[in-house]
Amino acid sequence: MAKVVFPDNYLGITGGEREIQTNALNYRDLIVELKKRWPDLDDLLEKTAVAIDGQIYQDALLEPIGPTSEVFFMPRIEGG
Repeated sequence: MAKVVFPDNYLGITGGEREIQTNALNYRDLIVELKKRWPDLDDLLEKTAVAIDGQIYQDALLEPIGPTSEVFFMPRIEGG
């Protein structure tokens, strides 16, 4: 089961859970699963990037997530 981690300052938005386990096979499946838990997640997702196994993505919809993957959500940094 992959591990999904939210930054400490997102705790209120994610209902108090900092880590969850998931069986999602890719990032798109993960988002569907997370929205079932937290329907108001859209605002958070617009403001975040994601790191899957250490690789940072701003658009990761089809990126695979394996059983030992770690998925970290972080604030999105806009280039200037």
